[in-house]
Amino acid sequence: MYPLLFRTVLSRMDPETAHHAAMIVIRVLGVPPFSWAARAMTKPAAALETSALGLRFDSPFGVAAGFDKDVRAVPGLYALGFGHVEVGTLTAIPQPGNPRPRLFRLIPDRAVVNRMGFNNKGAAAAAERLTKIRRRAKRAVIGVNIGKSRVVDVADATADYVQSATLLAPLADYLVVNVSSPNTPGLRGLQAVETLRPLLESVRDAAGSTPLLVKIAPDLPDDEVTAIARLAVDLGLAGLIATNTTISRDRLSTAPDVVAAAGEGGLSGAPLKARALAVLRLVRAEVPSDFCVISAGGAETAADVLERQDAGATLVQGYTAFLYRGPLWARQINRGLAKGRSYTSTGEVRRGGFRA
Repeated sequence: MYPLLFRTVLSRMDPETAHHAAMIVIRVLGVPPFSWAARAMTKPAAALETSALGLRFDSPFGVAAGFDKDVRAVPGLYALGFGHVEVGTLTAIPQPGNPRPRLFRLIPDRAVVNRMGFNNKGAAAAAERLTKIRRRAKRAVIGVNIGKSRVVDVADATADYVQSATLLAPLADYLVVNVSSPNTPGLRGLQAVETLRPLLESVRDAAGSTPLLVKIAPDLPDDEVTAIARLAVDLGLAGLIATNTTISRDRLSTAPDVVAAAGEGGLSGAPLKARALAVLRLVRAEVPSDFCVISAGGAETAADVLERQDAGATLVQGYTAFLYRGPLWARQINRGLAKGRSYTSTGEVRRGGFRA
């Protein structure tokens, strides 16, 4: 039914307008009794329960940052069967993001180009919403992704991140430093190890006992990927997310004029799959077995998630395929995972020498 709805209605709507409409429905699903009914239909099998970051996840599959940018839909997304929800990217200073249109579908590639620009109401407003959500969705695992405010100079980025971390870390199950979005000028330059080290040190100290992760771009050369992985371990971070969106437009099936019309921004979805998997393997080869590696980028099916787990992913995130697969996507993934893996009596899945 959803594929027909997408072809006949949603694909003809402006992508951002369609997203906002979907968010209204998801928010309604987060309110009892709708949340009870939805969760009863989508609740992951007990065998999928996963330990990571000192937390228990109902499923290893969660929502990547970017879907719920402003902490509006956590209860609804949890009700739809996701094992965790990563909100944001949030900035210390509220900002409207880039001018619209800023979200574009590449339907033949099952992909999206976005140049949203961290549109959000700011860390302080997000903290208020998180406080309320914590009372309503107590079992939901909530990650908080933070980035640099656009009006803040790159030279002052550390203080800006620390301000967000101080407000949000006490309310987050884990905190993510986003230095890899292509849509904030100068942000990706912070991935240079000599710049990244003092930034992460400061945010780590501000985060206190909240697990801290860093999210990297797929476009980094392999040696820089491994250098950041080693740095994360050296600084005592809890984990790393590989990867963010890509600026590459290689090997797309969408007509070149459609791709050109979409313009600049981060590409996500199926075309990112191969590079995201390669970066995951690079990272896992450099970090201890108990270091949390979250894989994001191009994961669309249960087979994709299992492949990421086999490559060493502790958790897997998705976003873009939600637009193409519809509201029961997480349930489809979880059911596929339960069928495609042999679990022990304690709910741990054995894969490639690692345990989820």
